[in-house]
Amino acid sequence: MDEALAFYRDRLGLPVELVLPIESDGVTIAFLPVGESKVELVMPMDPSTGVARFLEGRGEGFHHVCLEVADLAAELDRLAGEGTELIDHVPRRGAEGPVAFIHPRSCHGVLVELIEAPGGPAWSTLGMESP
Repeated sequence: MDEALAFYRDRLGLPVELVLPIESDGVTIAFLPVGESKVELVMPMDPSTGVARFLEGRGEGFHHVCLEVADLAAELDRLAGEGTELIDHVPRRGAEGPVAFIHPRSCHGVLVELIEAPGGPAWSTLGMESP
């Protein structure tokens, strides 16, 4: 994480918005805003996590893309109904709001994370406060 932060922050000049351990996922994350988007750096804290296994097998690099949706539960239901393979079938707590992941087999090899927009229904369902 320190080497990656040094590159993105010090060489590319991106500000570091947040560095946060996510104990439930066994990772530490860092967010670096770029316009209306963010670069998220992910470092495993536990060798048994999916992130650790990904890095061991493929090395450092692009891990996933995150897309914002208005109603995460409804989107998951729609995707499942269309035959999309989901990792998470219901919203769960993420660093910046309710999230769920779509399996890379359904996304042409790319892991896709969906995050619910602030104020969406999963925020209250999960007992989270919208920013």
